[in-house]
Amino acid sequence: MKERPHTLLLALGNDLLGDDAVGLEAAREVARSHPDGVEIVEAAAGGFALLDLLEGYREAVIVDAVATGTFPPGTVREVLPEEFADLAPASPHYTGLPHLMQLALRLGMTVPERLKIIAMEVEDPHFLREGLSETARAALPTLVLRLR
Repeated sequence: MKERPHTLLLALGNDLLGDDAVGLEAAREVARSHPDGVEIVEAAAGGFALLDLLEGYREAVIVDAVATGTFPPGTVREVLPEEFADLAPASPHYTGLPHLMQLALRLGMTVPERLKIIAMEVEDPHFLREGLSETARAALPTLVLRLR
C-alpha cells in the first residue's frame, strides 16, 4: 500500500453553491503546480466524514468559504481554533471540528498534529449558482498565494 504524503490540503465546498466553491477553485489552482509531499482532496463533507479525510496525515490545511459578516467579502485569513464556536452557523464544515479531533485521538486515530484553516469570507455561500461572484473571483489569487 502506498504511503500517504505528510500534508493534506483539504478543500471544502460545493460547485453548485456559487462562492461556497472558492476553496475548491483555490485547491485546483494549487494542484496545477503539483506540490511535492502534498495530497489535495476535494470534499463537500462535514462532521464525522472529516475524520476519515484527515486520518493518516501529520499536518493538514483546510480551505473553505465562510460567511461570518465580520469581515468584508474577499477577505482571506486563517481561522483560529477558538473561533470555531462562532463559525458553526457560518460553515457547516467546522461544526464540532475540535470535538471530532479529540474523539479521534481517544479512538487512537492518527490525525494531523498541525491543522490550519484558511478561509475566504464570502457574502452568501448558499446561493445556487455555478461560478464565483466577482468579489470571490477577484480575491482568489490571494487565497491561492496563501495556500502555497
